[in-house]
Amino acid sequence: MASCDDQRVWEFGDFRYAPRERPLLMGIVNVTPDSFSDGGRFLQSSAAVEHGLRLAEEGADILDVGGESTRPGSGGISVEEELQRVVPVIRQLAERTKIPISVDTSKAAVAREALQAGAVIVNDISGLRFDPQMIDVCRDSQCGVICMHMQGTPQTMQAAPHYEDVVEEICTFFKERLQTLTAAGIAAERIAFDPGVGFGKTAQHNVQILASIRQFQAVGRPILIGHSRKGFLKKVTGRELDERLFGTIGVSVAVAHQGVDLIRVHDVAANLDAITAFLATSK
Repeated sequence: MASCDDQRVWEFGDFRYAPRERPLLMGIVNVTPDSFSDGGRFLQSSAAVEHGLRLAEEGADILDVGGESTRPGSGGISVEEELQRVVPVIRQLAERTKIPISVDTSKAAVAREALQAGAVIVNDISGLRFDPQMIDVCRDSQCGVICMHMQGTPQTMQAAPHYEDVVEEICTFFKERLQTLTAAGIAAERIAFDPGVGFGKTAQHNVQILASIRQFQAVGRPILIGHSRKGFLKKVTGRELDERLFGTIGVSVAVAHQGVDLIRVHDVAANLDAITAFLATSK
């Protein structure tokens, strides 16, 4: 019988990840005017491309490009507007760096054009549930897939999050998604899961999630954690948004210690240095 680590190989196209000591770092490139942390800073394509290249130089293993804010209470944008934001950035990054590029979208039309422009991963906050064509796009493209758990929608998710057992319910969701996606023709080795820190969860739910990496990995797929600068850190540390780097790093080290597979962050260099130093001194 294959071990959990053997099962957690993530493979698509020329990309292959197998569980290792250090998690992969996914650098965030938000091409939005209203993302909770860096909205508006990289709205121009040239600024977003330069930011992505800087994250690659800092050691990012993957770049995640998103054109629609999914902060709590955010409103949606049209397919056309999202395409105008992300496709030029993805195309230029694909031409100027060799690291894999992910598109952060729940729209099948955006995913399709982003993949044609050079993205190789679809990172969908809806777990491929909001757009009925998303499964077909991911199946036909042979891309990598990151399937996130969310309770509700960005507009409603923080109204009143409730779970009987948040970790168990997310694991059940992962198992259902894995069965559904593989039955639809998306190979299991192309799928990774994200428990969705901050997406329909209270601060206590988030803390429980971040202490339960091995339980999620028992589903047999790589696990991504996206906690960077998020609101629950204010509950934990008392810090406002522009003071959450140290809290973010603390969580990154904690989940790296548990063997998490991927970490999605704004500040690649700081998180990479902290994780590298921790791993070097904890053997």
